[in-house]
Amino acid sequence: MENRRSFIKKSGLFLAASTMPFPQAIFGQKKKLGVALLGLGNYASTQLAPALQETKHIELRGIITGSPEKIPQWKKKYNIQDANVYSYDNMGDIATNDAIDVIYIVTPTFLHAKYATAAANAGKHVFCEKPMAMTAAECQQIIDACKENKVKLAIGYRMQHEKNTRQIMQWAKSKPYGTMKSITTAAGFKIGSSGGWRLDGSKGGGAIYDMGVYPLNATRYSTGLEPISVTARHENTRPDLFTNGANEITYFNMEFPGKIMADCKVSYADGYNNLDIQCADGSYELSPFQSYTGVKGSTSDGKKLPPCECVQQAIQMDDDALSIINNKPMMVPGTEGLRDIRIVEAIFESAKNGSQKIVL
Repeated sequence: MENRRSFIKKSGLFLAASTMPFPQAIFGQKKKLGVALLGLGNYASTQLAPALQETKHIELRGIITGSPEKIPQWKKKYNIQDANVYSYDNMGDIATNDAIDVIYIVTPTFLHAKYATAAANAGKHVFCEKPMAMTAAECQQIIDACKENKVKLAIGYRMQHEKNTRQIMQWAKSKPYGTMKSITTAAGFKIGSSGGWRLDGSKGGGAIYDMGVYPLNATRYSTGLEPISVTARHENTRPDLFTNGANEITYFNMEFPGKIMADCKVSYADGYNNLDIQCADGSYELSPFQSYTGVKGSTSDGKKLPPCECVQQAIQMDDDALSIINNKPMMVPGTEGLRDIRIVEAIFESAKNGSQKIVL
């Protein structure tokens, strides 16, 4: 014991060791991880940054932006230090910044692969918003970059961290209402001329790219299975509004093993937010199933799934931070985003070829 105390004193760690648990003092373990948000648009501003004020295991320490006019406000509001402010051009310098452990990619979809790869190459763990990327090849590029740089990768499917959604996922395994027969799900909202990049297919716009991962991912986590085929068609009631292949409405049907059928719709023309699962001995549903708050549901035998009084994004980021801290697999890894985008590509192929059945 005396030898250890002498060592601590000589190494200048005595004061730190006397005020915190011994392993944390010796090994310098951080109380919280530090995250830098890359892209300071609406979602980062109105959802992620506020959620990071509620997290226990990760905190907002930095920003990476192409809009210098936003920097003063963010610095003041969130007490961000000058040393933790970067532009897209100099973000490589973040590699030597020990205050930043994670970079969260919150740009339009067409920029995800570029900046997620850059973040991984800087040696930082990567959180990437959904949809993961424009193509399956880009998704794989992100996965490979993270693997090569030995950093973790999580995709921002917040619903898979939400309690009622997790109940649905558990029922896929336990089958309390018998063999699953069918799923009906739809997501959408009315978008107008102010939709920005969401109206441009080359940037990840269009309902199927922007909103399609909600019903698509829901069918996969509700069944616990991967689809074996898909058919799809697009519909545009306002063709002048959408450019470069962006689509206003997409209908798609998938078959899963066991002859489970999924009837899905995603729309920029009307509001939809429902997930209904029919089984041999009953049914259950969530409505809304993908809102930021108020996700709730019911079962055919009268059970209620009340909404969680919580911040979904805070739960999501805390879960992912704990996976890093404890060196555990991410709850929603890069392969999850890749699988969805492979199906999105098949949806485009089917719609292009007259709703041809595409075997996955």
